[in-house]
Amino acid sequence: MNLIFKNIRLQSFKQNLIFLIFIISLFIIDRFSKFQVIEKFNERTYYINDFINLNLTWNTGIGFGLFSSSSSFYYAIISMIIGTVILFIFYLALKSKFYEKIIYSLIAGGALGNYYDRLVFKAVPDFIDLHFYNFHWFTFNFADIFITIGIILLLTQNIFIKDA
Repeated sequence: MNLIFKNIRLQSFKQNLIFLIFIISLFIIDRFSKFQVIEKFNERTYYINDFINLNLTWNTGIGFGLFSSSSSFYYAIISMIIGTVILFIFYLALKSKFYEKIIYSLIAGGALGNYYDRLVFKAVPDFIDLHFYNFHWFTFNFADIFITIGIILLLTQNIFIKDA
């Protein structure tokens, strides 16, 4: 019986280690992309094709520029809430099954990337501009992509996949 519990703990430790490595990898990808854009793009727009531009903008709000404010108090409150949510996501990931750890890792890795920018730059650099003629979607970054994929997978899993 004791051997079974040791095996379960070892398996859980390995899964959590993979989860942390995945989060760190996503964070590094996000940081590298933002570093490249901040260093090279400055205030220029790069036209990739008819649908994608790379254009550096600084977002002081949360996703899609919501709750943007020039108030440092308001910014600090939002940042503390975001930090608490990230800790909660880590907790959920540590307590979840392997496939859920992957989903939470995507969300946590992206959230950490944007949270780092909030703390260091007091704004998040967004630079991917999708557009169709004159209609431009919100400008976003790789961290936003990771978070969005994670949330879509989480919703899909909760709506369509039922645990036995």
